[in-house]
Amino acid sequence: MGMPGGTELLIILGIVVLLFGAKKIPELAKGFGQGIKNFKKEMKEVDEEEVASTEKPKKVEKNEEVATTEAPKTTTQA
Repeated sequence: MGMPGGTELLIILGIVVLLFGAKKIPELAKGFGQGIKNFKKEMKEVDEEEVASTEKPKKVEKNEEVATTEAPKTTTQA
C-alpha cells in the first residue's frame, strides 16, 4: 500500500470537512503546525544537551606543571 492518490486525498478531505466543519480546519492546521514546531525545538534542545554532556573537560596530565600562587621557598645560610 503506497501513498494515497488524488481521489483518495479528496475523499479524506471531504470526510474531514464533514467531521469538523470548514471553519475548524484552519484552527486544526494551525495547532498541527505549532505542534510540529515545538517538537522540532525540543529535539534540537535534546541534541544540544547530548553534545554538551559528551564533551569531556581537558584533563591535566601528571607531567604538566601546575601554576601556583605560593612564593618559592628561600633558604638562608647561617
